[in-house]
Amino acid sequence: MVTRKTSLTKKALQIRKRAKNKKPEFARSESWRYAKLSSSWRRPRGLDHKMRRKIKGWPPTVSTGYKGPKIARGLHPSGYREVIVHNVQEVAVLDPNTQAARIAHTVGRKKRGQIIAEARKKKIAVLNAKEIKEETAEEKIPSEVSEEKVQPEKKAEKQKRKTAKAKKEEKTPTEEKAKTEKPKQSRKTSKPKKGTEKQ
Repeated sequence: MVTRKTSLTKKALQIRKRAKNKKPEFARSESWRYAKLSSSWRRPRGLDHKMRRKIKGWPPTVSTGYKGPKIARGLHPSGYREVIVHNVQEVAVLDPNTQAARIAHTVGRKKRGQIIAEARKKKIAVLNAKEIKEETAEEKIPSEVSEEKVQPEKKAEKQKRKTAKAKKEEKTPTEEKAKTEKPKQSRKTSKPKKGTEKQ
């Protein structure tokens, strides 16, 4: 019974995908005319509104004809029905053949790990599972070795930068003389005070 249902849902998902490709992007009426109106869909309600009356030449409106098959409605693209999960008890109730767990965004790291472990035992698909790896002593050693390998490359890059800076800083003796000869001019210009103006 389950195999028949899964084959039906797969077909329905394919049909839904095809229907979605044909579906136009529904734009709010007059949104192309006025910048103040966003393009997000709003149903036209006016008595004489040409989009509501579906007059030729006006953009298409939302209607039931664009729907996908009823079996596929509300399903995840994987074919499972999403169920938001907050703890391990909620995972235990799920049906692995038809339902998939989505861990709520409020769940912390520790509880997330427990939920993923429970889902693996019961062979339940988790749609937003992020692997939480705790580094063991064996895993840490190769990372240290890789850092040692990277360090000489970084040192070489630093030395190149230093040499480039040193070359820029080196100046000819004529430039240095010109710098010493120029007197420093203050930017502030002396203005006579209001009280001391000559009459």
